[in-house]
Amino acid sequence: MNVFEERIRAAADIDALWYGRTPLFEAVMYREREMALRLVSAGADPWRPQMNGWSPGRLNLAGPEPDLFGPAPSAVGLSEQEQAAVLRADRLIDVLADVDLDGMSIACVADISCAEATHRLQGQPVKIDNFNEWLMNPWAAGMTEDEVTDIVGATDVPGGCVVTQWAGYTASAPGVMALLTAGTAGYGMYANPKSGNQGSRFRDGVELDWDLRPGGGQAASDDPRDEILRSYLYLHNAIAYCCDAAGLAPDDPRAFTGLPDVVLRLPALELWPGHC
Repeated sequence: MNVFEERIRAAADIDALWYGRTPLFEAVMYREREMALRLVSAGADPWRPQMNGWSPGRLNLAGPEPDLFGPAPSAVGLSEQEQAAVLRADRLIDVLADVDLDGMSIACVADISCAEATHRLQGQPVKIDNFNEWLMNPWAAGMTEDEVTDIVGATDVPGGCVVTQWAGYTASAPGVMALLTAGTAGYGMYANPKSGNQGSRFRDGVELDWDLRPGGGQAASDDPRDEILRSYLYLHNAIAYCCDAAGLAPDDPRAFTGLPDVVLRLPALELWPGHC
């Protein structure tokens, strides 16, 4: 018996709120189709507003089965902006769905080029022969752990640029993100092999949120409405989530998987200023 079944059996009120949402909202958020239908059959209201105004049924309108709960009430529907977000998510997920970043880190930064990123990080361009082979085992060329950690790639994409580090957290470290996001915004992520995706949100060089779980569906009831929608749309699609959160729209996965526009060796940077 899973957690949803237990809550159906035990609930005195099938629409009782739990962290600002009902069990039905949780089922919709995590694409538990059959459980959502069971909850509705048990009396759950799909159109009850919660989570900053989102109801389970209205959120479901952005998914692959918008008619799952029958016709929506006349006053309920997605705005033009929300419909555009759905189309954008479909495109980004299609472009990036097969990318695996396990053990890597990325910084998705709006409105700057990789040339500007190079300037902000004071990176020195380096040439790596047989890049694809090096990427498979960067230590094989005789580099030390610190040397590998200090090498990142930067690639221009529509909307800004992506900085990638292939063997650690450097690209998403607060010290790097602060430099990259001066006067703009960005989203960083380290695909930690031990604890999963770890995200952070920056604006104007300041860390706004950290220890986030991009693609994990972990929306909070006080999140902005567009962020709740993003959490739903990009479930299990962390890289596409990061791009959308930063306003990037890559046409292909090269910024994450291929030869970057420039490979940089970073100077000694304070990667974790103000962090324990």
